[in-house]
Amino acid sequence: MNFLEKYGDLIVKVGINIQPGQTLVISSPIETAEFARMLSIRAYEAGAREVVMRWIDEQSTKIRYDWAVHEVFDEVPEWIQSFFNQYAMKDAAFISISASDPELMKHVDPKRISRQNKAMNLALSTYRSRMMSNKNTWCVISVPTEAWAKKVFPEANTKDAVDQLWEAIYKAVRADWKDPIEAWKDHQKSLNLRTDFLNKNKFKALKYNNSLGTDLSIDLPDGHIWFGGGDEGPQGQVFFANMPTEEVFTMPKKDGANGKLFSSLPLNYNGNLIENFWFEFKEGVVVDFGASAGADALQELLNTDEGAKRLGEVALVPYDSPISNQKILFFNTLFDENASCHFALGKAYPTCIEGGESMTPEELDQAGANDSLIHVDFMIGTEDLQITGIRQDGSEVPVFLNGNFAI
Repeated sequence: MNFLEKYGDLIVKVGINIQPGQTLVISSPIETAEFARMLSIRAYEAGAREVVMRWIDEQSTKIRYDWAVHEVFDEVPEWIQSFFNQYAMKDAAFISISASDPELMKHVDPKRISRQNKAMNLALSTYRSRMMSNKNTWCVISVPTEAWAKKVFPEANTKDAVDQLWEAIYKAVRADWKDPIEAWKDHQKSLNLRTDFLNKNKFKALKYNNSLGTDLSIDLPDGHIWFGGGDEGPQGQVFFANMPTEEVFTMPKKDGANGKLFSSLPLNYNGNLIENFWFEFKEGVVVDFGASAGADALQELLNTDEGAKRLGEVALVPYDSPISNQKILFFNTLFDENASCHFALGKAYPTCIEGGESMTPEELDQAGANDSLIHVDFMIGTEDLQITGIRQDGSEVPVFLNGNFAI
């Protein structure tokens, strides 16, 4: 079995862990159609009831952003709402292939993209809520496209760039191991050691410092839970929402961020690169920010709603990891966030607090969970990052030393 076949098996059997009789929805760029079809065959072989394809054409999306009248970006056709919400209510599993061109939308008016995203997130609220509460299984993976590969490896010709990106992806997801499925079982064990340490300490806060200028304190809500690697689906099946994944994560307290936070890697947000950006927080809210490039796109992101100015996720990733050690900037959050400690602006995962998956929005708010139409990860990890955990009694415990876990 070659690496491509191993990767396909890994996604179906471990990533999405398709169950007999379950429907699978695959969202795929048209450039990755061949791989998506291979996944559909693997899913049928594993017992899927039906595989539904949703094709994405970025070029057509850009044409629409460039030419359509303004009002359409506040609208979402009823058939799109029905597609996602109805399949979600029927307990379908969802695979998304993340492989966008990092530069494609850089000249598009960011207000148009922001308006469309807001309308889409409102229309798909049922779908989004179910995904973030693990009521459906889901998995985000990647496959090289020519435009993406050339951005990552600009000095190589197109074929070599694609080949190099494939090689980097295989390493990142452990598909180049002799037995990738066993490798992921071992990987989960190491993630469990970290989540056990964090959950046993029940830190009330984390303090971040590095040479970029990050000096931030993050309060954690009572009853918060750290997760890493696999999640548990509605029938008890284990799935991995991201492949690759190196993070352990939880929710911060919505009003508990104070200080300054600097990005360590660019953020590719809807085809716009936001570079060298920073935030200043006071009582959980972004009160100031800046960026050397993409500031307009960052402004639109923060203006999505009130919750977009607050943090919804805190994630810890060692600097020494299979992705970070490749020394590649992927310009793709799926990979870059798993090469670096990161936060997310926007909605918190309800599962990250005791009983959160069954809480009402009002109860989650009272528990300290942030709510928003967005959830956007951005990277802050560095080789010299120091993170200190503050216990309930005020005592301090090193969590990260020089970019890696202290444990």
